[in-house]
Amino acid sequence: MIDLTRPVVVLTGAGISAESGVPTFRGAGGLWRSYRASDLATPQAFRSDPRLVWEFYEWRREVISACQPNVAHTTLAMMEQCLADFTLITQNVDGLHQRAGSLNILTLHGDIWRVRCTACAYNAVDTRVPLPELPPRCPTCDGLLRPDVIWFGEQLPGTVLEKAWMAAARAGLMLVVGTSALVQPAASLPLVARRNGAVIVELNSEQTPLTPFADIHLHGSAGEHLPQWWRSVQSG
Repeated sequence: MIDLTRPVVVLTGAGISAESGVPTFRGAGGLWRSYRASDLATPQAFRSDPRLVWEFYEWRREVISACQPNVAHTTLAMMEQCLADFTLITQNVDGLHQRAGSLNILTLHGDIWRVRCTACAYNAVDTRVPLPELPPRCPTCDGLLRPDVIWFGEQLPGTVLEKAWMAAARAGLMLVVGTSALVQPAASLPLVARRNGAVIVELNSEQTPLTPFADIHLHGSAGEHLPQWWRSVQSG
């Protein structure tokens, strides 16, 4: 029996946004020109060729801007409205959760719609597509701006990660949607919740390393199964 009076925590990954048409790093949709995304999303690549990296992110921003939140995104937003204690932790940088109406979000890997300066403390939302110049410059100091996302080889923001650990540790229910359960430290959050007595519900179209530890595994698309699961939980 799922107790919705206890804290509910949701962890989402690329799978939930793939249903909206957002390409993932893995598979054929993860390729751009002749480069691998994992070779461009690094501090070293940015130092070597900031324009090339920004061309990649400009392409991603253009693709994402044409995508819309799907029913899984909107279901999570509705859950937040209904529950007294709800935290959404996402590995996604696309902003679709925010566009769907979710408010209490921990963005582990940053936000592609934010930019930050490499020379000063400037940090702001910039949703223009396309950007007027590449690479963009800081309006405060004219330094180079970069996407405010976490690149391969970079540490996650300490404050955000600490909040995620705390949320997982006190969860009564943890719902894991569309994540491969391979990328650390996010992959460890459901295990932290489980050790502290939480019910783990995994929703994924594939088996993952988390599947053997889940109390409930819903196999299939988030857009189809998440609304059905939420209706069944509400009805008791």
